This record gives sequence, C-alpha cells and structure tokens, in this order.
Amino acid sequence: MLGDSLSAGYGIKPAQGWVALLEKRLLAQGYEYGVVNASVSGETTGGGLQRLPRALELHKPAVVIVELGANDGLRGLSVPLTRSNLTKIIADAKQAGARVLLVGMRLPPNYGTRYTNDFTRMYREIATASGVALVPFLLQSVALNASLLQADGLHPTAQAQSALLDTVWPYLTPLLKKR
Repeated sequence: MLGDSLSAGYGIKPAQGWVALLEKRLLAQGYEYGVVNASVSGETTGGGLQRLPRALELHKPAVVIVELGANDGLRGLSVPLTRSNLTKIIADAKQAGARVLLVGMRLPPNYGTRYTNDFTRMYREIATASGVALVPFLLQSVALNASLLQADGLHPTAQAQSALLDTVWPYLTPLLKKR
C-alpha cells in the first residue's frame, strides 16, 4: 500500500485504518497475503516515487495499491507533474512484477473548475493508458457525510474506515489470487 494520510490512518489508531482492516479481510476470505502499509501522511506523488524502489526491493509485492495525489492537488501542484509521477510509479511497480490498483481522488473546488476537472480526469486517463484497475474515488461513500469525517473535514473517522475498504474491495479482488 503506497499512500498518504488517508491510508496511513491519520488521526486514528493504525489498527483502525482501512489498510489494517484489509489485511483482516484478506485472511478471513482465504487470501494469504501480508499487507505492508507504506503510506505516509502528507505524501505527494513525488515522495511516493522516491520511496517506491526501496519498497519494491524490500517487499517484492504481488499487488501494489497506489493511493496518492490528494496532497499534490491540495497544494495546487501541476496536474501534468502528478500524472507523470503516478504513471512512473505504476510502470515501476509493474516492471517489478506487481499487479497495480490505482485509487483516485477528487478535490474540493478551491483551485477552480478546470484544475479540479483535470485532476479528476487524470486518474481515469492514467488507468486506461497504463492498463490498471481504478477505484474512481476513495472517499465516495464518506466525503459528503460530516459525521464520518474528522474535525478537519478531510480525513475519515475510525467509523468510516470499513466504508473505505468496501469502496476499494471490488476493484482489488480481481487482482488477487488464492494460494
């Protein structure tokens, strides 16, 4: 799992996060995968790209879930730069033999309609061009429910984590193999 605060479990206990819940669900459903959560709060696609080679070498993953880009967008970084970084992350993970799931994000309209639309469309275009599965929007079931967000209005509460997992699960299972 290569992600940012949404996957690192910002503001909650690590064991409550959707990535920890993923490991439990995998085992409960007969998948013998270990889960390495290489997510870092505040991470950008550039930071993820820098950290990826070591993670690939160290863990030799069968599947890489990429949940990055939200911090690029919130910082107003260039969409072409974010696209380039995500494309390289996917290519490197595939080169290492991993199947890849890209997790999309959407932004609040702070930077205007054009930037927001370009950012959202970027994920679909990357997934299509790279031939990888795409979760359209990680926060689709929680983003508009204030009771499932922490006081910052951005990060999901512990109670929302199972909904995040449920959002990812149908896109992930086709990439999994029972051993």
